[in-house]
Parts: sequence; C-alpha cells; structure tokens
Amino acid sequence: MREVVFTGFPGFIASQLIQKHAEKNEAISAIILSSERAKAEKEAERIQKETNCRAIKLIEGDITKSGLGLAHADKEYLEKKVVTFWHLAAIYDLAVPRDLAWKVNVEGTRCVNDFVAALPVVERYVYFSTAYVAGNREGTIYENDLKRPQAFKNFYEETKFEAELLANEMKEIVPVTIIRPGIVRGHSVTGETIKFDGPYFFLNLIDRVKFLPIIPFVGRSKSYINVVPIDYILNASIYLSKLEAAEGQTVHLTDPNPHPVEEVYRGMVHLMTGKNPKGRLPHNLAKASLSVAAIRKGLGVEIETLDYLTWSADFDTQNAKRLLNGSGIHCADFLETMPAMVDFYNLHKNDEKFQITIH
Repeated sequence: MREVVFTGFPGFIASQLIQKHAEKNEAISAIILSSERAKAEKEAERIQKETNCRAIKLIEGDITKSGLGLAHADKEYLEKKVVTFWHLAAIYDLAVPRDLAWKVNVEGTRCVNDFVAALPVVERYVYFSTAYVAGNREGTIYENDLKRPQAFKNFYEETKFEAELLANEMKEIVPVTIIRPGIVRGHSVTGETIKFDGPYFFLNLIDRVKFLPIIPFVGRSKSYINVVPIDYILNASIYLSKLEAAEGQTVHLTDPNPHPVEEVYRGMVHLMTGKNPKGRLPHNLAKASLSVAAIRKGLGVEIETLDYLTWSADFDTQNAKRLLNGSGIHCADFLETMPAMVDFYNLHKNDEKFQITIH
C-alpha cells in the first residue's frame, strides 16, 4: 500500500534518492516530463539492474499543470496508496531567466502542493528547498527563519524563497519536512557526480588557466563557502523523511564546519596544479571579464558564481544536529575529501555530458 513518489527524476539528487529507496525494495513512482521519458527509462533500468528492486513506475506529467497533468488512471493509482511525496523538480540554474524560474519553481510547487493536499493519505511531504533562500541576508541564518531579504543574488534564489513560503503553508495540512541543502557536490568518497556546476566552476577556471606561470586568487574574500557532499544529503534526508520528530521541521543540510572560500580555492589550485595561488585578480575586473559571454564560456564559469565569494552568512544547524543525533550521519569535511572530487573531475572534465551550458 505504501508508495514513495518523486518529482525531479531523472535529475541527480532524485535519481540517487530513488536508488537508495530501491535498495530497500520500496514501491517507487516518479512523475516525469514526457520529453524526459527516454532518459528516465534508461536511468530506471540502471537502478533496477543494480539493486534488483521491483519496477520503478514512471508516470508522465507536468508539475506546472493543474493535477500535475496526470492521466486519470495514474491519479487513481496514487490515491489508493499511503504516500511519501518528495518534491525535487525545479530549475537550479543560477543564470535562469525569471519567468521560467517562476513558472517551474513557484507555480510548479503550488500545483504539487494542491495535488499532495488532495491525496487521501500522505505520510510525509518532503520539499527540497535551498539554504540560499536567505538571499543577501548576512550573519546567522536560522532554520526556523524564512524572512524576506532585501534582495536576492539571482532569480533561482528568489523563486526558491517564494516556493518555500508555499511549502511552509503545507505544514498546516500534511506532515511536511523542508530540506535546505547547501551547495551540493559529488560523493565524499568516490567523488561521483553527474554535472560540473557550483564548486566545479572553480575547477573549470583553474584547469583552463593552469598553463599560466601563476594562478591568482579571485578578489579578496573573508567569506566561508558551504558545500555538502551528495551522500550526506541522501542519508540525512531519507532518515528525516521517516523520523516522526522531523514532521513540521525545516532543516539546514549544510556543512556545520565550513571552510573559508580562499582556503577552499587554495586547496583546489594545489590539487589541480601542485602549486599555490599567488597574487590577486581584483573582484571588479573578474566581474567585468565574466560579463563577456566568450570569456565565461572559455573559462566554464557562470558570472553569478562571483556573488557567493564575498557573501558573509553562516547557516545554523541546530535542528539538523538535534534530529540527526544518534543516527551516525554526519557531513564529511570538504578539504579532507576534496582529492576524490578533483580526481573525478580530472577523469571526466573533457566529457561534454558533465559540463553544463554556460549562458
């Protein structure tokens, strides 16, 4: 009777979450776009083969449509189940235009909320937000806070904030757990990921300028960067999805011990080149350079990345610490596990399928 239902498949996090559930042979459905069917079928087949699980049910739909655009038979199927619903479908691109981000991230979440609210039995509704709903707020950001900042660094942040407001309202209707991850990287042990974005933009930059006699720091930063490995996100969010005490909670799955941006950059330069960075490229010059599309594409870096180098905030993790206490689940140290990330990057950096399109 139980069914674990996902949006966002065959995206990286949804695929990994489904694989974890498949290892326990749970009944799984994924609501997918018809345009993603071939990719979803291939990924579902891989998971079934690796885990020997029961068939993953692929349901065609569209989160931006009323009733999620589901066929009547599929809607009826889900209405007969005791559902744990994971909503991960979103546009995560920092350079996304506002109208597209609003349609998918905000209106899509509104439609998913309406659908979930109408299901007869919902055991848990897990909504994937982001720690960066904080926008340009500085200082300590608390898990129970959802204050509107004066500004957002990009439309991704703005639309995820608006979507979290909607998910928060669902706490009155069904048992909700809101997950706010930091910047997600590959597996802490294997380094495995499916796309090189976020902290991988630094690796792209270093790789493409490593022929220079010196590699400079970019600007001057006293900020910390909050990067978390995918295995921590998977283990913690699945644990929380089944934990009664996590009902109605918003949880920062962020690094409780983040490192300074410059320390991370220094570590990456050293692992990539065997040298330490020297000198500095002024922040405003870096911004001016990355405002030229040809330079952005040549270096493999989105200009929006620069906004995170000088943003000073820290994420309180009291809820996460309390709820995960005794689970044995913890966030691996970024610097200690960075070699696996760099090794995986170097192995796959010339494979186009890992590189994202730079706008």
